[in-house]
Amino acid sequence: MNKILAIIPARGGSKRLPRKNVLDLHGKPLIAWSIEAALRSRYISKTVVTSDDEEILDIAKRYKADTIERPDELASDSATTFEAIKHAIETSDESYKYIILLQATSPLRDEKHIDEAIELLNVKNADAIVSVCEMEHSPLWSNTLDDDLSMKGFLKEEVLNKRSQDLEKYYRLNGAIYIANVKKFLENGSFFLKENIYAYVMEKSDSIDIDTQADFDFANYLLSVRKG
Repeated sequence: MNKILAIIPARGGSKRLPRKNVLDLHGKPLIAWSIEAALRSRYISKTVVTSDDEEILDIAKRYKADTIERPDELASDSATTFEAIKHAIETSDESYKYIILLQATSPLRDEKHIDEAIELLNVKNADAIVSVCEMEHSPLWSNTLDDDLSMKGFLKEEVLNKRSQDLEKYYRLNGAIYIANVKKFLENGSFFLKENIYAYVMEKSDSIDIDTQADFDFANYLLSVRKG
């Protein structure tokens, strides 16, 4: 496999769940779960945490990740993930063929998922891999509502009276793994390339994306059940 750089972006600020990246999740800071998973991967060459926050950077060093101090202009609410990743690539003292984005908010994604996604990249000779999971509810059972809350025409005729198991499966992004060829990523400004991109399918139970206290509590419960 070609050299792969794992990037874990983690800002200090978070509105819905303050300081979530450093909160203790089943015995270790939230961000540590992603760092350890990346370091245990058989294929990742280097793991770097990019952050504007001193506490996050200190935790990253304690868990043996490399660190990049993100400039203030890349730590604002208006700064994009692409800009932070581009800065991490340009700051690195080595060149890599692939990057893998591992968001700290996906603590149930482990090294097995990472390695399987990278192996899929190799098997497909792909330029990008993005993780997904099956949707909890079919979007065919959803629609918009007018101000008067009328449900006239809410469901299409072909969906009426169908059981959920008879509906076509839909998948959603789960935010756990994004892999791309570095050159193609920089050219496109996104992991979502127009071609030669494939999905890595994960279980819903491994796809928790922590945004709220309820998400955090559920992840903590799942980890306590799995790890005792």
